Amino acid sequence: MMFEKLVIFDYSGTLSLDAVRFGEDDNLTEELHRSGLAALGIANPKTFWKEIVNPSWEEGSTTSIGYREIMYRRIREELSPPVSDERIRLCASRFVDSYLGHSTVDGRWRPILRKLSGEPSVITVIATDHYAEATGYIVGFLKEMGAGAISLKDVPGATVFPEFIVANSADTGVHKVDPGFWEMVRTILKLGAIQSILIIDDFGFNEEVGDSYADHQKVKNRKRNTIGLLERIFNIPVYAIPFVLTGKDEKTRGDLISQASLEIEQYLCEK
Repeated sequence: MMFEKLVIFDYSGTLSLDAVRFGEDDNLTEELHRSGLAALGIANPKTFWKEIVNPSWEEGSTTSIGYREIMYRRIREELSPPVSDERIRLCASRFVDSYLGHSTVDGRWRPILRKLSGEPSVITVIATDHYAEATGYIVGFLKEMGAGAISLKDVPGATVFPEFIVANSADTGVHKVDPGFWEMVRTILKLGAIQSILIIDDFGFNEEVGDSYADHQKVKNRKRNTIGLLERIFNIPVYAIPFVLTGKDEKTRGDLISQASLEIEQYLCEK
């Protein structure tokens, strides 16, 4: 099938707003206790990020090892709690299942996703730096919304080409900032006839904590670098919609999704 336009969605912080909300200090602390991780020595967000996520992110987000296994190894090797391996694995699984289960596609994206699925000349890619288990969850969330979806790694052997493709760094082996990620997308999906690209992304803003001025500068830098990378790989015009939340209330979230959806519709109407 020949496509003319490529639409790219970021996942955490864009399609899934609750994925970011899950990691907010109060929610995260509660989840650490609920899962049993607190009793193993991971009782607060600071310990969680410092001991579990940050040291293992590179491996966890570029290999098939998975979040559960990464968490198990970090707890066993770094914290050495006097409990069985089975208990550590159980607590890790509870936490990961809750995290991914909460990281759903926001239902307010449904109308524009339905619109995209009805455009035969458009292919939509959900591009994310994530753990291996996330691919199946994202595919499932999209299917629940009535959108046919498949992981990028499963495309070569597929008999049916769905409307949405999930490209996860854990499956590609490299992050989105690496040209290899997009080379793989272009090659596997045979996007040689694509004429333009639209990317909807928070460029890291919705997951940042700190000075707002610095955050905005980082957003600008990531936006510029991302557009430049895509232009070099595909050699076509690239347009971007920065999905930047200025507040955490539901009205702000809903208004931003509505505005982004309108801009996507306008892009689809352009020749």
